Order: sequence, then C-alpha cells, then structure tokens
Amino acid sequence: MGKGRNMWLSLVAAVLSAGLVYGLYDLQRLQVERQATMPVVAPVRFIAAGERIQAEDLMLLRLPAEAYQKEMVEGVDAVAGKEAVVPMGRGEPVLAWKLNEYGLQPRGSEATFQLPKDYIRSISSGIRAGDLVTLYASGPEGASTRVFDEPVVAASVKTAGNVEIDNMERPHLLSLAEGNKEEMYAVRRDANGSIDVINLNLTETQWLTIDELCKGGEVKLVVAYSPASFERIGNAVDRDSSISGIRQHDLETKEEEEQP
Repeated sequence: MGKGRNMWLSLVAAVLSAGLVYGLYDLQRLQVERQATMPVVAPVRFIAAGERIQAEDLMLLRLPAEAYQKEMVEGVDAVAGKEAVVPMGRGEPVLAWKLNEYGLQPRGSEATFQLPKDYIRSISSGIRAGDLVTLYASGPEGASTRVFDEPVVAASVKTAGNVEIDNMERPHLLSLAEGNKEEMYAVRRDANGSIDVINLNLTETQWLTIDELCKGGEVKLVVAYSPASFERIGNAVDRDSSISGIRQHDLETKEEEEQP
C-alpha cells in the first residue's frame, strides 16, 4: 500500500514539475514575443482622405520587430485630432507622412471666409493652402497696423480660374504632411498661376473686425506669409506619447470579438 502511495505521489510530483516547467517556458515565450514586437497605431475602421481622426478610431497593433518601420506611429497623441492625407484601411499601421495636423477645416468657433478682392492691397505670392498668414491694415492716414496678434490659417489659395495654387508635380500639402521643409521650400517656388483668391479660417470676431476696417474702402489688407508656417514643421514623432484612449489589444483579438 505504501509503495503504491509513493508511486502516486511521485507521479503527481512529476506532473506538477512538468506543469511548472511548461508554465515557465510559456511565460518566457510570451516575454520574448512581446520583446520581439512593437506597438503601433492602426485604425479600427476605414478612414477616408481628409477625415479628422478621433481617438476612438484607433487601436494598438503589435507587429513583429522585423516588420516595424520608423515611419510608423506608436502613440495616440501623435494621431488623434489630425487629418488623413490619404485613405487608410482598418488594421493598417499609421505612417507619419499620412497625417496632416495643419487641418484646412475651420475649428471650434471658426468659419472659412473668402476675403473680398476690394479688401486686399497685396498677397504674398509664396502663400499656399495650410500656411499661416499675418494680416496688416494699410490706410491713407496713420501708420499701418497688425490686425491680429496671432497668424491665421489660409484654407485655400486659388487662381482667377478657381484652381488651387500648387506645384502640380509635387503637391505642397503632401510635403506639408510629411514635414519635409526642403520640399516645401522647393515646391512653393513653382506655381500653376498667380494668387487671385484667398480663403482664411477666422472666428466671427476676427471677420467682423476685418469687415469693419475695410468696408469703407480706405483701409486695405496686406496678407503676408508667416514664418510660423515653417517653424512648426518637422517635429519628430514622440515615441513615448501617451497611449491612453487606445484599445490595447491585438487586431486578431478584436476580429475574434466581432465574430458571432
């Protein structure tokens, strides 16, 4: 009897030992897999070009280290609130150049206003859509003054034929989205026409201020390109960006949850 009991105890001990060894192996395997993968941001749904991306549109996708590219974005703060330059599919790792944080759509209390031609004295020829511009009031009496302390966004800059001013071979907005200062400088040297119409994103108060200044016809606006347009370009993606708000699970896990 004692011999049989000892055999059972030995068997149980062996099973427990094997289970412990397997558990340690499995834990080490998971740790190695996690170390060999990188977390990147991906959409949970199709996102159209020009659409503003929200935090709830994103999830965290783990990719093998060998599949990771330096252009891939790892943090929600680097994606949420920006616009998609090109369409992005569900589960497609977000690349930094596909994002445009300098949205042409008005925000908050803003609206897009076209400056009447008789309100304008001059427009800097280097301005392109997405740039920041500074407005100056120029009149027959007194010194010219700056209209607003801060620059405003040029939502659209067009020719008299209603064609957006741009370099047709290398669109300015693509260089802007990629944060490529060299190409931004180069492409704005060539244009498909001269500026005839400019649209600005303004608050109601800003527009009323402009209208009050210029509707008499004596004061006109000088629209100048702001260096702030260039200064805000080319910031590297912060790899330590917070990932709060992102669904931290694998794409495969999400697909399993959606299955009936």
